Amino acid sequence: MRRLVESLSPLALIALLLAAWEIACRALHVPIYFLAPPSAVAQSLAEDAPGLIKAAWYTLSSALTALVIASLLAQALALAVVLSTVLERAVQPLAVVLQVTPVIAIAPLVNIWAGADHPERAVVALAIVVAFFPIYSGALAGLKAVDPDLMRLFDLYGAGRFQRLIRLRIPSAVPFLLQGHKVAAGLAIVGAVVAEFVAGSGKVQGLAWRIFDASFKLQTARMIAALVVLGAMGAMLYALLELIERAGLRWWRGR
Repeated sequence: MRRLVESLSPLALIALLLAAWEIACRALHVPIYFLAPPSAVAQSLAEDAPGLIKAAWYTLSSALTALVIASLLAQALALAVVLSTVLERAVQPLAVVLQVTPVIAIAPLVNIWAGADHPERAVVALAIVVAFFPIYSGALAGLKAVDPDLMRLFDLYGAGRFQRLIRLRIPSAVPFLLQGHKVAAGLAIVGAVVAEFVAGSGKVQGLAWRIFDASFKLQTARMIAALVVLGAMGAMLYALLELIERAGLRWWRGR
């Protein structure tokens, strides 16, 4: 019974908040262009479902493409850095600067480099930028988080640098990599949405463009509907990666 209550409590809270929102909009006669009630948002979701699904797939595919590229680049750099102290000292300041620079600040520049005819390239590039650091820092921390006793055991058996990397460092980095990818996936969506806003082009038919278009027309129901789809998409991606993380950790503990 307790598990059932715990499982249903988030749904109950959401239902309570939606009911309060609906009642407040009706009781206070809030103009629909200022804040649409949940009933109007639901109607917009139903009427515009095909377009929202298409836009969501555009944003999600851009984010996933960026996540894959960022993962490959970050892991390759982390492997190179862990083998060279000089390279680590050279790369670390640049990685930190890249992480602390707001993506919205560099988005116009990336959009110019991508070209007006290819705004989708800017979307993917910015998503790569924001997704890179969590994976890189997770990979680097994991590669360094080696049990000292195991390291001494490898030294005792005369293991080489490559053997330490393949048989010791990379396996120890698995939990850190899984967590890094889970964080980076959400950031990749954020980067893609920011780039779509900056692009402001009908060629980029993602969720951000639909929000942008609806805002000019004061169609708050359409705006909130797109936000609902965006939030649901991010939550489902996070849940999927969490399942992958659990499966990966079970495999890792078994090894």
